[in-house]
Amino acid sequence: MFKIKASQGSARAGTLKTSHGKLKTPFFMPVATKGAVKWVSNHELEETETDCIICNAYLFSIRPGLEIIKKAGSIHDFIGWKKGIFTDSGGFQTLSKQFLIEVSEDGVKFRNPFDKSERFLTPEKAIQIQNTLGSDVAMCLDDVPLHKSTASRAKESAERTTRWAERCKKAHKNKKQLLFGICQGALNEKLREKSAKEIDKLDFDGNALGGLCIGETVAERNKMVKISNSQFQENKPRYLMGVGSPKDILKCISLGVDIFDSCFPARIARHRTAMTSKGNINILNARFAKDFEPLDKECDCFTCQNHSKAFIRHLVKTKEENGQRLLSIHNIAFVQALVKKARHAIEEQKFDKLVKKYS
Repeated sequence: MFKIKASQGSARAGTLKTSHGKLKTPFFMPVATKGAVKWVSNHELEETETDCIICNAYLFSIRPGLEIIKKAGSIHDFIGWKKGIFTDSGGFQTLSKQFLIEVSEDGVKFRNPFDKSERFLTPEKAIQIQNTLGSDVAMCLDDVPLHKSTASRAKESAERTTRWAERCKKAHKNKKQLLFGICQGALNEKLREKSAKEIDKLDFDGNALGGLCIGETVAERNKMVKISNSQFQENKPRYLMGVGSPKDILKCISLGVDIFDSCFPARIARHRTAMTSKGNINILNARFAKDFEPLDKECDCFTCQNHSKAFIRHLVKTKEENGQRLLSIHNIAFVQALVKKARHAIEEQKFDKLVKKYS
């Protein structure tokens, strides 16, 4: 299911076999919460060499609802995406005041974001939803604490996450679908180590690092990643949720992470920012008004092959929506090209040189 083809230090290059083909690791998933990445069509996403996306299972269960997904066949059929799809369980939504009402041992009481009615999500229900959606990889429901949680709250959430993981594994029935466990522990070293060890012992198809990238410092995140990965089996893929900047992705690959997801590339595009090999740029900067070069000369995405900084700046400045679309395409393509370079660099034992270039 998962094979490591090459390694350099803790960095790994491998393949993850799913029901919709093999995914070469490390890989990055753009966030398609409701089945689509903002401003980017499926065809455009494919052109960025994106092989996998992540969707929000909880929201899909509300709208359009599981009956419609079943009639379509699967989430792949409904959204018209034939490559890989991960679905999250709904645990991350516990961090949002818009969604969360209450967390208890039984599950999570959520507020329906569409009509404000109450809904209750148990670990079993989270898995049943994802089984029905038919994603390639389902995630266990976890209890996510804030990064500044009290010691008692961090302990409660870590222990509950393990109990919920056991319930999720028992409830999982879709044999074509992989199931990943998630460790918690906030920023407590002992709790993080214990949680990762317990989740690993449950022998999921992959292990995820939860409760990070939500406000802690980079140093704190890196320490928790290192501790968690030290407890995970070598032959299982490791998934860190929420990392999407080039520098952070490379650092976490060096710490042994294989899979990433984030809305960061598309989100900063909506804030007029483009990623480049020389750092991020704000396209509204006056110096780009007469700059007829592409966003990045090293990039071969649609945006860079066809449009200049001056034109994109003109679109954004005049509030033409295609400006944000072109920036989104570029940023996603830039990250995908980076993880591809990382994979090749690991295979060629040159990963450390790539890290230095972006440090």
